[in-house]
Amino acid sequence: MTARPDTGGPVTDATAQVLARAALDAVGAAGGYAGGIYLRSGTEGLMLMAAVTGLPGPLFRPWWRMQVNRPYPVAEAYRSGQSVHLSDAESAMRRFPQLMAGLPFPFASLYEPVTRGRERYGVLFVLRPATPGVPVGPGDRKRLRAVATRLAGELAALAAGGAEVTWEGDPVCFPGPGPAGEPGRGLAGDAGRGVAGHATGRAAGGATGSPAGSPAENPATGARAAMDRLDLAVLSVDRQGVIGFTNSRARSIATTLLGSDGAELSGRILWEALPWLGHPAYEDHFRAVFLAPAPVHFQAAPRGTEPSPHWLSVGLHPSIDGVTVTIAQSEPPTYAPESLVRPGTGLGSPGQGSPADRASTLYRPVALAIALTEAVTARQVSMVVTDELLPAFGGRQLAIYLLGEGHLHLAWETGFPRGFLDRFDGVALDVRLPGVETLTSGRPLFFESMQHLAAAYPGIELDAAVGARAFLPLIASGRPVGSCILGFDAPRGFSPEERTVLTALAGLIAQALERARRYDSEAALARGLQAALLPHRLPVRENVVTVGRYLPGTAGMDVGGDWYDVIETAGGRLALVIGDVQGHGVAAAATMGQLRSAVRAFALSGNEPEQVMRGTNELLIDLDPGQFASCCYVLLDPATGLALAVRAGHPQPLLRHPGGRTEVLDLPGGMVLGIDAEAVYPVTRLWIEPAAVLALYTDGLVEMPGADIDVGVERLRAALADAGPAPLTETADRLVAEAGHSTDRPDDIALLLASRTSAPEAPLAAATTVDPDGAVPGEARGAGDGPRPEPRRTNP
Repeated sequence: MTARPDTGGPVTDATAQVLARAALDAVGAAGGYAGGIYLRSGTEGLMLMAAVTGLPGPLFRPWWRMQVNRPYPVAEAYRSGQSVHLSDAESAMRRFPQLMAGLPFPFASLYEPVTRGRERYGVLFVLRPATPGVPVGPGDRKRLRAVATRLAGELAALAAGGAEVTWEGDPVCFPGPGPAGEPGRGLAGDAGRGVAGHATGRAAGGATGSPAGSPAENPATGARAAMDRLDLAVLSVDRQGVIGFTNSRARSIATTLLGSDGAELSGRILWEALPWLGHPAYEDHFRAVFLAPAPVHFQAAPRGTEPSPHWLSVGLHPSIDGVTVTIAQSEPPTYAPESLVRPGTGLGSPGQGSPADRASTLYRPVALAIALTEAVTARQVSMVVTDELLPAFGGRQLAIYLLGEGHLHLAWETGFPRGFLDRFDGVALDVRLPGVETLTSGRPLFFESMQHLAAAYPGIELDAAVGARAFLPLIASGRPVGSCILGFDAPRGFSPEERTVLTALAGLIAQALERARRYDSEAALARGLQAALLPHRLPVRENVVTVGRYLPGTAGMDVGGDWYDVIETAGGRLALVIGDVQGHGVAAAATMGQLRSAVRAFALSGNEPEQVMRGTNELLIDLDPGQFASCCYVLLDPATGLALAVRAGHPQPLLRHPGGRTEVLDLPGGMVLGIDAEAVYPVTRLWIEPAAVLALYTDGLVEMPGADIDVGVERLRAALADAGPAPLTETADRLVAEAGHSTDRPDDIALLLASRTSAPEAPLAAATTVDPDGAVPGEARGAGDGPRPEPRRTNP
C-alpha cells in the first residue's frame, strides 16, 4: 500500500505497487539514496513523476511534470531511448545546464528508459553521491538496465490485463531503503509492505517523537539524555521529510520560538509542523542536503501574520537515511531581507522574497531565459513560457496574442475557460482593451484584483470574479510582436522587482517569438522545396532492391541539403547517389535541388562516374552559391554486380557481406564539390555479390556532439552488421532509429541502401575492393569496358 503526498491516503492499484518495487530495486542496484519513476501521462508529450523514494515529494514539486521535448536528462532518456548517466555536477552542467540551474548541487544521477519493443512507458531515475571524474561503471549500468527491463515487462503485463499504465495526478511517495541491514527497509520485494509501514508509522508516532519503524525508535537512553541537555532544538527528519525525533528543547519552544501550531511535532512533515521553513528562500537549502552530503547553515526569521522579532540559526546535517535539523536563537543579521520579516512581498507569489533572498526562486526565470534561446518554433516558445514563467510567479492562466496585419490573433492559451478568449481573437489595434493598449503604448499593465481591472475598463468581459492580471507588451528591437496575459487565481500585489523582471522577460519572449516566426516561414518554404526535390519513389528493377530514408534535423533550421537518388541509366545500369550540401534552410535546399538535377542530367547522358562528378563540380563553381557539397556516386550493374564508385569528400560507404561481416570501404576520393575546378575524382571498381548490402549515408547519421566521427561510423557499421538478413526496409528503419537517436540532432540524415537479389554470371565469394592505388590487378583505374579480370577476393 502506498501513500500520496496530497492526502496520505492508501493507493492499492497494481501499477503503484509495481512502481514502488522497481524504484527501490533501482536505488539498491545503483547504490543510490533516492530514485523514482516518470510515466507518460494522458497528455501528449507530458511525463509525470509517478513514484519517488528517498526524497520529500512536495519539496521537489517543480519537477513533478516533465515535457518530453525539454533539455533535461529524463526527457532526453525518454526521447532517445538511451541511458543518460551524469556522474557529477560538472558533467551535468556541461550536458544539461537547465537541470543545474534549478538544482546546483554536487550529486550524480542516472536515467534509464523504460521501454519494451516500440512501447515507451517512461524513465527510471536514481540519485546517488557524485563521483567527480569517475564515470558510471558497467556493473551499475547493467543492473539498472535490468531493473528497467523488468519494470517494462511488468507494465506490459499489467497493460495486457487491462490495467492503466499511464499516470495522472501527484506522485506516490514512499520510504527509501535506509541504512544497510535495517529491518523492513530497502527490500524491493516488500516495497508495498515497506510503504504501508511508513504510513502506519506516521499515524502511530508516540509522544517521544519516534514513529513506529523509524530509525529513531527505541534510542539509547544515554543518547536521548545527551540531546535533551543541549540548549538548541534538535529534530530528526527522514528522507520523506517526516519528523521522527525531537529533543526536549524543541518541544518546549515549539510554540514560542519555532512557530508551531501547538500540535505534536513528531510524525508530521517538517514544513507542515513549522510552516516558516517552507519559505522559498529556504527550500533550496533543504534540496541541497537531500541531494548532497554537505551540511548547510542559514539564518531565518519565523513568519506568521505578523513580523517575527526573533532570528534563528538553522543547521541541516544530512546522511543517507535523513537529516538532523538544529535550531537555536541568533542575533539579527546585518541585513534582513524584507520579505523574510514581512509576508507578501518580493518575487513570485506573495512572500517570495526581495533581491537579497530570492536567488533560490530565480532559477525558473533563469531557466526561462536559457530555454527561450533553444526554442525554435512559436509553439515551443509558448510551451516554454507556460512551463517556466507561470510557476515562477504563481500564475494559473496564460495567453499569447501575435500581431498580424493590424490585428491581434490568439496564438496560445492555457488555464482560461474554454472559448472565453475567442471573442478577443482578431481584435483591431484601435479597440480599447488592456491586451491592445499594452502593445500600442509599450508599457505593461498590472491589476492587483479583478475589481481594479473592471474599474479601469468598464464593460470588459471577465473570466473570473476573483484574481489578478498582468498584461505585458511583446516588443522586439522596437518592433511590436504581440501581447502576453498572465492570470492569477487570487488578488495579489506586484512588487517593483516583479514588475521589472516580468517586463524584461517579456522582451526576451518577444525576441524568441520574432525569431520563431521567421523560422516557421523559412522552414515551411524549405520543407516544401525539399519535399518537391527528393524522389517520391525509387525505381523498381530486377536483381536489385533499393531503399532510401531522410530525416530532417531537429535543432535550429531543421531542413538541410542532404539528398539521395537512384537513376536508371543506359545499358541497364543503376546510379546510386547520395550528397550533402553545406548549411541548412532554403539556400541549402535550393542548391541541393540544382545538384540533384545536374547529377541526373550527367548520368542520363551516358557519362562515366568520374565525368559525372567533374561536371557537377564545375557546374557548382559556375553557379557560385557560396556553398560546397560532398557526394558519393556508385554506378551498379545489377546483373553482374560490377560497380564503379567515385567519392567527393563524402563519408566512406559501408558494405555488409552475405555472411554478416561488415566493413567500411576505403574508396579514394577527391575534393568536395564547389571548391577546385581542376579537382580529380578517382574511380574504384568493385563487385557486389547477391545478398550483400551497400550503405550510402550522410554525416548526420554518424556525427555525435563531442565524439570523433569515426566513433559514429563504427557505431553504424556495428548496427548494420547486427541487422542480419532482414528485409531492406526494416534494416533502413533500424539504422535511422539507432543512429538518429537524439531529437536534438543538429543535422539532417539521408540513407540509401542497395542489395542485389540474384546471382551474377560467374560465382563470386564476396564484394571486392581495389588496391590502395585504385586499380584491380591487371586493370587500369577508370576502365569502363573490356574483359573483366579475375577479382581480388576478401575473406567473408
